[in-house]
Parts: sequence; C-alpha cells; structure tokens
Amino acid sequence: MSANADAVKLFRHGLADLPAVQSTLVAVYAEVYADQLAIPFHSVERFEKRLAGHASRPGWEAVVGYVDGEPVGYAYASPLPQGTRWWAGMLNPLPEEDRAEDGARTLALFELMVRHPWRGTGVAQRIHEELLTGRPEERVTLLVEPTHVKVKALYERWGYEDIGDQRPFPDAPVYATMLRTLRA
Repeated sequence: MSANADAVKLFRHGLADLPAVQSTLVAVYAEVYADQLAIPFHSVERFEKRLAGHASRPGWEAVVGYVDGEPVGYAYASPLPQGTRWWAGMLNPLPEEDRAEDGARTLALFELMVRHPWRGTGVAQRIHEELLTGRPEERVTLLVEPTHVKVKALYERWGYEDIGDQRPFPDAPVYATMLRTLRA
C-alpha cells in the first residue's frame, strides 16, 4: 500500500449507501481506536450505535478515501436538527443565539479518521474538505479531545475556533468544541 496522498480516490456516500459502506466505517474505526476499544464509550458497539443515530438524520453524508480498493480513512457528518442536544453538554453554556438550530444552520462533523500509514500525508484534509464541498450549512462543528494537541492544532489551521469544552454523554471524555464558518 502506498502512503501517497495523490493516489487516494475519494467517494461520497449518502444514507442510501450506508449498508454498502458501514462495514468499512466500522473496520477503520476499530483499527484507529484499537488501543481504546476496552473503554465502553469507545467500544465498537457504542460506535455502531452512534453511527446509526448520526446516519438517521436527514442530510447525513460520508466521504471515504481508497487506494487500490483499500480504505485509508473517512469523515461523516449531518446537519444538527432543531432541538438538538449537541450544545447541551457544554460546560459553560453558549448564548441562545449561538445554540439555535433549524436543521440547516450547522453541520456536525461526527468522525474524521485516517489509518496510520496515511497520517501526515494531507489525506485527512482532502477528505475533510471534500465532505464540506457543496454543503449548504453556514457553519461546521466538531469535537476533539483537548489532550490531542496536534489534532486540535490541525483543526485550528483549517479554520476552526475552540468555543469551549463539553461532555456529550455522561461516560464520554471532555471534548473541545470547535466551530468553523462555511459561509456568512
């Protein structure tokens, strides 16, 4: 397998494609999180439940990168619905105008992961930007563990701003909540 970012072919998948790509998403997750799978929140079973919940939302979309038919990484996202609990876990609540969602305002980037051989090659940014291309939302949000300093700095270079910490589930780690404007 080549770790050449230019060799990676990107494919977009909507909800109708989920049955065809679900096993790929789960397998890459299990590989990337192999050292954390014993932690209940990071288990494959919990990931599969989160994936099912995320994919149940209108507008769910994934971008998967492949080299010679082998997956190298992916990202998936969907718009935050009206009444979302996304902002409820903020440790310091945001003003209402920053939390208001209508199903079209904010895209939640739930997962972005790249297998080890392709890390540091630019593949993550290619997958990320492809996922955002053509999206109608005005902004995108994601969560990153603050202890992953390099990953957080990468998102900041991509235009994200840290807007505060949150714990989305009682057994989840504390995450830095990041936000990037897509269009004014």
